[in-house]
Amino acid sequence: CDSGPDYIGRIIELFETSNQQCWFSAQWFYCPKDTAIGNYEAKGHDKRRIFLSTMKDDNLLECINGKLKVIEVAVSTRFISKLESIPPCNYYYDMAYDYAYSTFKSILDVSADTKPTGNDSSSTMSTKNAPNQLSLEPISNINSEKGRSAIVDSELSLLDLYSGSGAMSTGLCMGTTLSGVTLVTRWAVDHSSYACETMKYNHPETEVRNEAAEDFLKLIKEWKKLCEKYPVSRDYRESATTEFGKYNIRKHMKREDSSKVDDKEYEVQKIMGIRCGDSHNLSNQSGIQFKASDGQGDVDVICGGPPCQGASGLNRFRNVAAPLDDSRNYQIVVFMDIVDFLRPRFVLMENVVDILKFAGGFLGRYALSRLVKMHYQAKLGMMVAGCYGIPTIPYAGKLPPYPLPTHDVVVKGSFPVSWEHNAVAYDETDKPQLREALVLADAISDLPPVKNTEDRDEMPYKSSFHTDFQYLMRLPKEGFNGGNASHAKRSSKKLYDHRPLIMNEDDFERTCKIPKRKGANFRDLEGVSVRPDNSVELDLENRVLLSSGKPLVPDYAVALQQGRSSRPFGRIWWDEIMGTVFTSPEPHSQITIHPEQDRVLTIRETARIQGFPDYYKFFGTVKSRYMQVGNAVAIPVAKALGYELGLAIQKKCATSHVVELPSNFHTNFIAPSKESNPNVLDI
Repeated sequence: CDSGPDYIGRIIELFETSNQQCWFSAQWFYCPKDTAIGNYEAKGHDKRRIFLSTMKDDNLLECINGKLKVIEVAVSTRFISKLESIPPCNYYYDMAYDYAYSTFKSILDVSADTKPTGNDSSSTMSTKNAPNQLSLEPISNINSEKGRSAIVDSELSLLDLYSGSGAMSTGLCMGTTLSGVTLVTRWAVDHSSYACETMKYNHPETEVRNEAAEDFLKLIKEWKKLCEKYPVSRDYRESATTEFGKYNIRKHMKREDSSKVDDKEYEVQKIMGIRCGDSHNLSNQSGIQFKASDGQGDVDVICGGPPCQGASGLNRFRNVAAPLDDSRNYQIVVFMDIVDFLRPRFVLMENVVDILKFAGGFLGRYALSRLVKMHYQAKLGMMVAGCYGIPTIPYAGKLPPYPLPTHDVVVKGSFPVSWEHNAVAYDETDKPQLREALVLADAISDLPPVKNTEDRDEMPYKSSFHTDFQYLMRLPKEGFNGGNASHAKRSSKKLYDHRPLIMNEDDFERTCKIPKRKGANFRDLEGVSVRPDNSVELDLENRVLLSSGKPLVPDYAVALQQGRSSRPFGRIWWDEIMGTVFTSPEPHSQITIHPEQDRVLTIRETARIQGFPDYYKFFGTVKSRYMQVGNAVAIPVAKALGYELGLAIQKKCATSHVVELPSNFHTNFIAPSKESNPNVLDI
């Protein structure tokens, strides 16, 4: 046997070889540090907790160093943990771990053939129904047929944290609807007043709270205390919270005596709203603003993308040694604290791939660790947005099973090598029938030309759609998700937000000199030469100047990436896809210039690239609207995840880590024929 640390295994079989050597077959366990949680985060876990694996192998009997008592703890999906009630043991396990997609799952999902047979109660490893098995107290049984039926038949509630303009919750609700489940965004929280205004306009059914997530957490904790101290009847709560309150306190709370109210004593007549901190945003509408009276269980799904700017690859001052000490990364802690308090049935957290590249994937490991500590099943996956029907490539993650790509995309950038097993993709041996990747022309070629100085928030389309994608984007809200050709006649004739960030005179003059061809950028400007190592240099003696007297080629463009960047003042071309939709469209360090017009891409063009339908209207300053779009999750990705979430709620999802979506998933409408519209192109 090799020297090294000891491992924990369950003996499945003892046997002797033909040369009389004694061997044993073992099924192995993982300690937290052996999983994606890693060494640092493993320190916060119960030292006795381990995870069952499906890994088996044969070893010489002499490799056994000792005997341990390991018990199985059967845990419901949602439970009250009572670790003190676990019988004496060396270790216990309540979950299994799979290396693929860093998956922590119920031990019930481990196939029966991994469990030992027989009824040997003296085994150091407990078996099904053995005396060493312990069940913890469940809050609610959602695994029964009755429980599942109640969930599917009812309307499920969603809380969207760091909601921004609401792209993630919008896509999730679209996807669950296609699966047969009604998911409604009941609450949304974001610190940006502009994003909240956008959310309110597009989702009037949602209570949108313009406050910091940590203030929201303080608020719901205090609200729960108030509800416990001043209870109202359950019958009233259930009826009132359906429409977020609206009641007179006097009808439900009586004074203990019939004496008159003292002049200095105030009696509450109506609850106008509750918030932590400044109350300037409260409306005149009365009512309890959200349900928190029953504590855990009021929210079915929580989704959100906590900002982690401290992990961004664009940030040169990252705290690698202690990522959570950086306030820019702290929101991931707040997100998990809210999950811990509300304990929803399902959690979806998304983020950029940098959280796995930064500091050995510390923030990704932290998120997994927190969920596993709360006894959630969890997995982590990296998804390419362009593989789901939009012309862009950021990355996102977490929901089982992951939907496999529907479109063929050449991936820009790279996954971290140590996390390649988390990439959602087909195996190299598979030969899927994927649709061609959507490129820029598929998304925006139907939009009318505008100038750099365009400042209208609304305008007519002026032309018909050219592709199925454009047809889908033009559908009204009631027809966007599962509509048909008849909706085209009712499509809005107004085009919102088709206006660019107005460049200053210097940048506009530079842009006008960029050739209108594929690959053009600042390197094509006069006075720039390219060295053999692909870096650029300027002719400083004969430097070309702008009308303002400033250099035609700015110093920052030459300095970017030691002169090797080709992004400044770059034109994206019709047959290309965007690497990332940025939150600010200035052309100084990124490719944002229109292929044939001397301006940056408009708000609507970038929104199309993210999968926002044209009916989705944005509010705020021009820069804030770009930021709302750039910070958003690609709607087709959220929609695909929502579809699989809906199947999981109904217990209809596949047991595999990944699954193919229906062939017509992203075109779940009857596309018009070429006969009715000759401008329709094949995609």
